[in-house]
Amino acid sequence: MSTLVAVLRADGAVQFANAALENALGLSRRTLEGVDFSTFFTDPALLQTALAGARGKDFAALRYEASLKRQHQDPVPVHVSVADAEQAGEILVELWPLEQQARQDREERILDQAQANKELIRNLAHEIKNPLGGIRGAAQLLEMELENRELTEYTQVIIHEADRLQSLVDRLLAPHRHPHLVGDVNIHEVCERVRSLVLVEHPHGLKVLRDYDTSIPEFRGDRAQLIQAVLNIVQNAAQALTERIHAGDAVITLRTRVARQVTFGRQRYRLALELHVIDNGPGVPDAIKERIFYPLVSGRDGGSGLGLTLAQTFVQRHHGLIECDSVPGRTDFRILIPLP
Repeated sequence: MSTLVAVLRADGAVQFANAALENALGLSRRTLEGVDFSTFFTDPALLQTALAGARGKDFAALRYEASLKRQHQDPVPVHVSVADAEQAGEILVELWPLEQQARQDREERILDQAQANKELIRNLAHEIKNPLGGIRGAAQLLEMELENRELTEYTQVIIHEADRLQSLVDRLLAPHRHPHLVGDVNIHEVCERVRSLVLVEHPHGLKVLRDYDTSIPEFRGDRAQLIQAVLNIVQNAAQALTERIHAGDAVITLRTRVARQVTFGRQRYRLALELHVIDNGPGVPDAIKERIFYPLVSGRDGGSGLGLTLAQTFVQRHHGLIECDSVPGRTDFRILIPLP
């Protein structure tokens, strides 16, 4: 179950906790048993009042919103339901994390938008490609007929711009052209490859820190696509850190963790890889926060707006998802991929 469930005695002590509640609190069922459940809320009085009402048979079920405290993490807002359990003298408490519901809604929007983008890009790219070839060929033929060599400057502009657009179209079509080559992937080899490439490009003023969970197992995937996906995100971060690189205090952190009992992409997974790319840059502009994974949306001058779109496409090919949480001074791109 994804719902957090606790069965309490009449005095509010925990008698039973399900796996979802154990994971949310970061405590085992054995540790929770016998503990006053109200102590896990930022406002214990709310639950204590609800339990008093349940003991007095004031209601069949009571619902309210509260904040659940977690070890080493910020409190999570939850919707609480308090009702009598089947056994006399027991009280059933069910919790639904509000942020989880909001995240699921956001993930569904991302997946739906990604599918719509894929169809739009593929159709648009094919429509552009054919006329481009005709324009370039006509410009070449015209150049061959020109007697005045000075006029070839204009035909060269046409040819070069046609080539630039052709390159853009090729990049738009790239994820749909290349086969998905599946093999065993070690995510830390992917991270190290990306780290070395970025440090070659930015040898001074940028630190790329490692924070790895080495217990993460290998999984089946396309190593090249995952390298490209992570590289696109890290390069975006490096470009956003331009001013800090000049100042010498730019930092990108690559962090890997195992997430347990997580739901994304409309499915629940027992284990998932959680790869964070965190930078200390200025953050994603508010104007494009909700659209950063859309094609041709870029927060910098000269950007193609394709890097994050391609990264999201490659990760979704692995049944995963990329999320972004950004405030000035800290931007966190989180890649989630199911593990065996």
